[in-house]
Amino acid sequence: MTARRRSRLVLAAQKCFLEYFVAGTSARSAAEIIGVNRNTAILFYRKLWEIIAGHNAPEEKIEVDESHFGGYRKD
Repeated sequence: MTARRRSRLVLAAQKCFLEYFVAGTSARSAAEIIGVNRNTAILFYRKLWEIIAGHNAPEEKIEVDESHFGGYRKD
């Protein structure tokens, strides 16, 4: 078992991040709303994704949407 490092974010901010994460809000938007650095929000979101991925069994398949945002399509 690995030791988990405690977050420096206050519990209220962590709960807000979790709510925004579940609602599908981007990390950058959540950071602006909560009032923290965007890199902090990105790191927190990444940790949430790692926790979710860690609970999936290796045999399970996860479907990923292949959406493309921004730019233009090169044919």
